[in-house]
Amino acid sequence: MPADPSLRDLYNPPSSAWAFVPPPPMQNATVPAPAPTPTMASYQWTTRPAHNSIFDLSPSLDLSEPASLNGPLLLRSLVASALLQYTSTALVMPLEVGKLLLQVQWIPKDAPAPPAQADQEDEEEEEVLSDSTNEDESYFTDPTAARPKYSAPKPVDDQGYVVRTSVLEDGTRPEYIIPVGSMNGAWDMVKRVATFRGEGWLSLWKGLFTSCVHDVLFSNTQPLVDSLLHSVFLSSASGLYRPPLLLPVASHIITGFLLSPLDLVRTRLIVQSAMPRHRTYTGLFDALRQIIAQEGGIRGIYFHPQLFIPTILDNGLRPLLHILMPTLIAPRLGFGPHVTADTSPVAWAFAQVLGSVASLLITLPIETVRRRLQVQTRGTAKPLRMCVETRPVPYNGVVDALWHIVTEERSNLPIRRRSRAKRRHVEGAEGSDVDDLSMEKQDGSSWLRNTGIGQLYRGLRMRLGVGIIVFVLAALGGEQEVDGGWAEL
Repeated sequence: MPADPSLRDLYNPPSSAWAFVPPPPMQNATVPAPAPTPTMASYQWTTRPAHNSIFDLSPSLDLSEPASLNGPLLLRSLVASALLQYTSTALVMPLEVGKLLLQVQWIPKDAPAPPAQADQEDEEEEEVLSDSTNEDESYFTDPTAARPKYSAPKPVDDQGYVVRTSVLEDGTRPEYIIPVGSMNGAWDMVKRVATFRGEGWLSLWKGLFTSCVHDVLFSNTQPLVDSLLHSVFLSSASGLYRPPLLLPVASHIITGFLLSPLDLVRTRLIVQSAMPRHRTYTGLFDALRQIIAQEGGIRGIYFHPQLFIPTILDNGLRPLLHILMPTLIAPRLGFGPHVTADTSPVAWAFAQVLGSVASLLITLPIETVRRRLQVQTRGTAKPLRMCVETRPVPYNGVVDALWHIVTEERSNLPIRRRSRAKRRHVEGAEGSDVDDLSMEKQDGSSWLRNTGIGQLYRGLRMRLGVGIIVFVLAALGGEQEVDGGWAEL
């Protein structure tokens, strides 16, 4: 009987590698195959690409497809991006409108405050008491007493109309101007605009389309300009290097200058009255057409000194201080000499918050002056009918605006008006007429009334709140750039 054939040549050591293809068939078919041993199921890879986007907006991940422009995909991506930008801008627009109106509003410090609602209540109470008695008051009147003093007649012009002497007078205030003195913050202005008869809730979104267009163009143009500047000035640099500080600042200045007409139109659309008979511009394109036709054309809208200088200062100081302040503050926080976003994210975020606060002390006055110079018309254009009080005499420039804001305006808002009973008590104690100005000087906040420094920092508390939110997001998420969605505020 023949011996059994040897099985030594049929032994195959097991492989630990992944098997992507089935093993080849056995060569010797006469030899029976060994009994199958229980092994783990092998994974089979599929060639179908995974679903890559919840909105089907990102490019396909299948590299075998030919590279070509997908028109419907591009259209959907643009529509989704536009809706996202429009929604994010609309969410912050009411606060932006309130802040801008506070920056433009003019409140002189020498304006006498008229009687408040408390005066009317006192008068009504006195009328009720006088009607309740049937006795003749003249019977108890001392004939030797001085006659009651009547207020002097109000001045009138040549046509017989009463001349407005104070911005706090309700009788001579135009119907499209919001009363001053009752708003102490952006949120107070938002509520006042919403309840004012000439504005309403829809006025909180004035200039929304222009703001959205400006933000989209700025966010896409500034990186392109920055890349172009780096390619021109740093093309010969090799190896590791630290990017220069001036290039990102220059990219912001160039982009802000190119888009300055949109910022000008946006400011005027927000400030103008919402009443149709007092409205000057109907939209973005109508405002551009009128400004170019009446205020010096393209040269005037870009290079007028009252527009060009504030634009350069505003768009240059913001990125410069945003870069410098955290690097100057971070080493002095006690966390070490080398504090960066990678080594200490929380410490770096805290340094950014402190840097933003210090930067606002410089940038907010420049922004306020720029807004006030933007609402001034030039050339043959008629003055705008704005929903807030503005200075009747135009400013001559940046320095002139800063000087007149500090020396002419007041900062103690809201304005506290004394009741008639309190004024009578003061008059009886002093024995002479005391006006509202001398009464206000007795308050502890008289130094705020005599200076307009507070007018240069309208919206500061809102910016501080945004900075705290950014710090919390950075501390929780640990990301370096977390303030992109709050850039508008």
